[in-house]
Amino acid sequence: MTSDQRKKLALLMLNMFIAVGSFGIIIPIIPAYLKELGQGGTAAGLIIAIFAFAQFLVSPIGGKWTDKYGRRPLINIGLLTLAISMFIFYFADSVALLYVSRAIGGIGCAFLIPAIYAYVADITTMDQRAKGNSFISAAMSLGIVIGPGIGGFLADFGLKMPLLVSAIVGLLAFVVSFFTLKESQLEKMDMSQQPDSSMVKDILLSVKKPFFIPLVITLIMSFGLMAYETVLGLYVDDQFGATPQEIAFMVTATGLVGVIMQLFVVDWIVKAMGELNVLKLFLIVTAFGFLLSIIANSYNTFFAISLLIFLATSILRPVLTTLISKLAGNEQGFAMGMNNAYMSIGNILGPLLAGALYDIQILYPFIAGLIILIGTTIFTFMWKGTKLQKAV
Repeated sequence: MTSDQRKKLALLMLNMFIAVGSFGIIIPIIPAYLKELGQGGTAAGLIIAIFAFAQFLVSPIGGKWTDKYGRRPLINIGLLTLAISMFIFYFADSVALLYVSRAIGGIGCAFLIPAIYAYVADITTMDQRAKGNSFISAAMSLGIVIGPGIGGFLADFGLKMPLLVSAIVGLLAFVVSFFTLKESQLEKMDMSQQPDSSMVKDILLSVKKPFFIPLVITLIMSFGLMAYETVLGLYVDDQFGATPQEIAFMVTATGLVGVIMQLFVVDWIVKAMGELNVLKLFLIVTAFGFLLSIIANSYNTFFAISLLIFLATSILRPVLTTLISKLAGNEQGFAMGMNNAYMSIGNILGPLLAGALYDIQILYPFIAGLIILIGTTIFTFMWKGTKLQKAV
């Protein structure tokens, strides 16, 4: 990559890190914060679900606007919206305002994330696309890993301090992006001939697109990963008597494995094997990991298996985004918006189903995940990906 490409990619990575980290930073304080408001587990679940649902509803709009108005405006609007959501969270004195804050935050991510991935598509060649997307995914993973740690540290200076710092950093990111980030889209799409459509119509329209199969796999992967993460702490506590410190170490370690894979391995392995072969291989690895989870008999064994699963999914995420991007042609914004929407569907449904199944039998979430992954792997092997070959 050229120096200019690297500078732009670094700024996009910073924006993605701030977007994801701004949510992760509040995770350690949510229980105590909700107790102050007289709320409990239901409110905690709604905070996550409302964010994901708002992101799901608005992502197709954010994707289309990215194609119509350009990448830069949507990135800046997304950053500003996220900062506003954190300021609302900071000043909130009722659970209703917390819900409003999370809805606004989900909208901000719906504008920001498709625009960032479309920007990457604009500034990279086909051969560079996997590397660019893997770097953005690494920034996302890093935000997931580091955000809670920063939040826990800042909470020592006051329960609301992480919220204030997150809001200020988000605002500074908007200012830096506004004055330094240049538009990457050479020619905006003419949307005047296209009728306005709802989110449901956009979902139906995506079925006819050449990137539909990778979208479905993205949904299933997000579904399985969020389901796994939802019951991870509960399972190792109930099954192996893991301490909070052991659970925190597991979450951090698996996240760091993802960052390392995305920064140093994805580009190399895609060049060596090609996106489709990598997709097939690591779907098999993920399914095998779910199978091993069912028969694990100790914390250390389950920890090692979790590392394997997160290693595989950290490679799958940027590879799927690259597949979608290569098949999207000049519909980068729409494709990335749908990618975000399908991911959000998985993020909503995964925790809901996993929690319900876990209450029935603690192994059921892993068994369900295994069955779904086996079906997805078979489905992927049947998909020829001929349009991808033409795109390349």
